[in-house]
Amino acid sequence: MPNLGELERSVMNVLWDAADPLSVREVQDALGDRDLAYTTVMTVLDRLGGKDMVDRERDGRAFRYVARMTRDAATSEVLHAALDASGDRTSALLHFARTVDPSEAAALRAVLAEIEAADDSA
Repeated sequence: MPNLGELERSVMNVLWDAADPLSVREVQDALGDRDLAYTTVMTVLDRLGGKDMVDRERDGRAFRYVARMTRDAATSEVLHAALDASGDRTSALLHFARTVDPSEAAALRAVLAEIEAADDSA
């Protein structure tokens, strides 16, 4: 996932929280208290499309937008990029693991056990 600006992140959060694809006007309305022009929101959605973050589908003369990946998948890509940029993925990952709270550590242990079990059965 490419770096997103603050407005792009806000638009993505609107799309991630939506049950269905949204029009530009619906995204603008969901952004609420911001005083954003329709064309600004449309430009942000077009740029997010260029970054492979959203897909659009024609709805009459307009388009409806939907997130291309889940919020979790996008966050995972950010974490991978940060690990790649660290110069020492293992060291960065171990440092991160030491900073998680106990419930997060338990979740990590559980998923690692699932991965190990799947590898053993393959």
